[in-house]
This record gives sequence, C-alpha cells and structure tokens, in this order.
Amino acid sequence: MSPVSDSATFMIPSLSLGLSRQDAVIFAAGAGLACHFAFKSMEPRRPLAHAVLLLVAPFVLSLILEESFEHRGQAFVLTFGIYLASLVTSLVVYRLSPFHPLARYPGPILCKLSKLWLAYKCLSGKQHIYYEELHNKYGPVVRTGPNELSFCDASVIAPLMGPNGLPKGPIWEGRRLSKQKTKTLIALTDAKDHARRRKPWLRGLNSTALKDYEIIIERRTSQLVSALAAQKGAVDMTQWISFFAYDFMSDMAFGGGSEMMSSGDTGGLWHMLENGLADVLPLGHVPWVTTYYRMLPGLGKNRKRFQAFAVARAQIRKAEGSMQKDLFHYLFNEDGAEATPPPMHEGVSDGALAIVAGSDTTATAIATVIWYLLQNRAAYTRLQAEIDANFPPGEEPTNTTRQAGMSYLNAVINEALRLFPPVLGGSQRAVPQGAGAKAIGPHVLPEGTVAFVHFYSIHRRPEYFSPMPDAFIPERWLPADQPGSLHSPDYKGDVRHDTSAFVPFSFGPAICAGKTLAYQEMRLVLCWLLQQFDMRFADGFVPEKWEEDLRDCFLTIKGPLLVSLTPRNAS
Repeated sequence: MSPVSDSATFMIPSLSLGLSRQDAVIFAAGAGLACHFAFKSMEPRRPLAHAVLLLVAPFVLSLILEESFEHRGQAFVLTFGIYLASLVTSLVVYRLSPFHPLARYPGPILCKLSKLWLAYKCLSGKQHIYYEELHNKYGPVVRTGPNELSFCDASVIAPLMGPNGLPKGPIWEGRRLSKQKTKTLIALTDAKDHARRRKPWLRGLNSTALKDYEIIIERRTSQLVSALAAQKGAVDMTQWISFFAYDFMSDMAFGGGSEMMSSGDTGGLWHMLENGLADVLPLGHVPWVTTYYRMLPGLGKNRKRFQAFAVARAQIRKAEGSMQKDLFHYLFNEDGAEATPPPMHEGVSDGALAIVAGSDTTATAIATVIWYLLQNRAAYTRLQAEIDANFPPGEEPTNTTRQAGMSYLNAVINEALRLFPPVLGGSQRAVPQGAGAKAIGPHVLPEGTVAFVHFYSIHRRPEYFSPMPDAFIPERWLPADQPGSLHSPDYKGDVRHDTSAFVPFSFGPAICAGKTLAYQEMRLVLCWLLQQFDMRFADGFVPEKWEEDLRDCFLTIKGPLLVSLTPRNAS
C-alpha cells in the first residue's frame, strides 16, 4: 500500500483485506445483502440500529476495502454506493419476486415495494377512495404493502377481528407521538391488557349507566336546538353538530369543561383534534419514522396540547367530583368495582380517547344522515312523518325506548353508516413474529403479515349490498312487512343484504364500547331536529362539495354543510 502522510490516516487506519477491486465490489455487494437479511429478520426500529446498519457498517467496510481502490475517497464513495445499491436492489427483487410469502396476492407494484407510497397517498385524505379503486381493480384481497393485505371479504371478519383473531397491528405504534409508555385502549395489542382496561368502559356504557346519561344527552340536544333556532341565514350543520358532540362527550368523559355551543371553539380544541389526527396519519403506514418524528421540536404540538387539556380536565374532575355519574366515575373506579383504582395516566388517556372517538364519529354520522336526507326528499318526508307519529307536536322526542323501535329512523341511520362509516379505513391486525402462519378464513397469512378489512369498500361491495350499493336506499334495511322494503315479496329485483359485512363499529373484542350510546345519541338528535325544523340546503350550496371535502384521517374530517332551517312548531 502506498504510504500516506496526512493526519487522517493516523486517526482512521486502514484495515485492508488485500482484495482485488473486483473482489472488493463483490464483497461490498454481499455486505448489502447481509444488511437486507438483518432488516428482514430483526426489523430494527431504533435510530442507533439504523445508524449502525446504514452508516457505520458501510463506513467500516470502506476502510477495510480501501487498498482495493485508488484512494480513500474513492473507496468511501464506491463502497457506500455499492452497499446501498445492493441493499435496495435486494429489497426490490425480493418484494417483487415469486419467493415473497405474499407473492400470490395482486396489487400495485409501488405498494408491494414500500409503504411509503400509501403514506404519500393518504396525505390527500382520499385513501379510502384509493383502497376502493384497488379492490375494484384487483378483487377482494389486495396487497397494499410489502407485508400488508387489505380485504373486502366478509368471511375473514370474524377470524381476523373476532375473539380468536389477531392482535392490533403496527399502525397504532406509528400514531403514538408521545414518548410515554401509556397507550389508549384502542391502541393496546396485548389481549389481556385490553380486557383489563376495557372493563370500566363496559360498566360505564352498559344499559344501567346509559339511563343515567339520558339527562346529559337531553340537556345538550335541547341546547343544540335552541342555538340553531337563534341562527340567522345559512347554518353550518357540520360545525354545530361537531360542537354539540364535543360538549356532550366532555360532559360524559370528565363531567364538563367544554361549552362550544355557547362560546364557540375559543380554545381551538376542535382544530387541535382534527389537525392532530391529520398530522400523524402518514406515520401509521411507516411506524419506524415515528421515532424520528418524536425528535423534531414543534411537531405533534396539536396532539400534545389536547393531551394537556385532558390532563387538566381530569385533575379538575377528580378534585371537584360530580353531581351525576359520568364515564370518569367508572374509569377511575369511583364505583368501587375494582380492588384498586387504575393509575391516573390510564384514566386520563382513556378519557381523552372517549372525547376524540365519541365526538368525531357521532358528529360524522349525524352530519352524513342530514346530507343524505336533504338529497333524498322522499326519505326525508317519510322519516319526518314517522317522528311526528311517535312524538306529536308539544311532546319532546326524548323517549329512547320508543326511538329504538322506529324502523325507518334506524334504517336511515344504518344506511348512512354503511355508505360512510365514521372510521373509513378499518382496524389493522397483524400476525406476530414467531407465532407461525395463521389461518384467516380461506387464507393462510405468514407471520409478520399485516391485514385489515377496509370498511368503506366492503360496505359498497355488490355481493353484499344490492341493488345499487353506492346509493342511499334506507328501504334495504326495512323488514319485509314494511312499505317499500326491498325484502317484500312485491319487490322483483335482485336483493343482497348481508349484514355480516356491516361493521361500522368494528367487530369482536375491540368493537366500539360506545356503540349503544352512539345509536341513542343519533336517534335523539335526529328526532329533535326533524321535529323542530324543516331543513334544506342553503341557496348556492353544492351538495357534492361536502363529499369532496371529506378526508380520511383515521377519523373523518368534514367540510361545511350549509343548511337553511325553518322552525315547524313555533309555539
């Protein structure tokens, strides 16, 4: 080797193997293949591991192979280039090869290569449309990532998400910006821990507890109707329904703390909630990026501000107590059902989850129902007539038992939930590493495979809902003896109505704990609104714009829904 006198040589000595240039190139390429094997077998996510495999290893390799090149700079550049090119080529070839465990499933090449493609696609908020397009093109099973499958197959719902199904997938880790170890109930992957944390939710949302909450719902709904009656001109129903839902869930979770209907969103909480969801959506596709995201100052500030609000409300609620039972009463074991109360941080986390999940999902569902009804005047008129028959003028529509038996009301709600489930994307599951392959319906998923049922797409599949699966037809939910029912012997068309494919509240042990409360809330609000007002789209409002503005950010971000309201019973 030629002597080099600069000081860098003294600091970074050569570790030559004495290889020829050709052998050095082969050696560097082999090291890149070994790096691919390390990533595939160990799936390292820590920055230190990434630095060792992607920076330190090729740097040391360049020192070892220095003598095989003309000078150290050339050795450094060529070794890094060959190492990384070999790694990338190996990844590409393997993921597209017939030897990949998911090779038999169809899907776009960009999806097979990397989840970065879907992280990019979701930035528009229209990933639910993209998934549906994929299923329309490729069929009921689509490979949407190197190790991910999206299903539109009702036969996999129970095996995937039922009691003996798979644990939650890595998407939840990607969305967790906080460095704290506490996870919300919805993000727990351990079945035993999930069952433990879910117990107070079940107590707080059972039939007895729901009776206690009726007065809260009635008070907030009455406030909503009064606020709407005082408005002049066009009313943004998206905003008012969102304010109502947030106020109500704040009452439910922490005994109060929000008065958006009377004061507006003065603290920007709804803005924080929606922007916080949009900020982290791409990270769910590439969870390993979240580690780096957490290091950047200022990012995730919306989520952090909302978490701080939840902590403050929990502390106030704990110090001041409440005159009536709320969800906090159960989350913090004020009912004494558990031997020991849960840690404060768990209750705060789940209380915040209740506000986010409970307010946004219900607001989306109610706004969707109103949007569809105003486009379908026959459905609007029939529902209003059913409400008038059950709650004549002068009688407040607060009887929840009577509402639960109103067939057309329930049909309208279910049809809106079918077309636009509040969580459009579904609930991701994964086959744990080391667990071996798992049979999911007719499919055998290799370990490490991520899978989910795409709710928006499966609800619109013609094999489960026909005729016109994309059309709003409440009559498909009516029993055969109801006028206009698609199941009536008088209806001659082809009808498919497979409710096993209807999962707007998810399925299995992780099914939405507040499902019954959500139905109760939706029925009450819709009955009160249609009893008190005649509604139509505001002049100049383009109904299609509302659907165009919908963005899938795990929960659904909505645009304005401008409506004109005319009081029906001024007396």
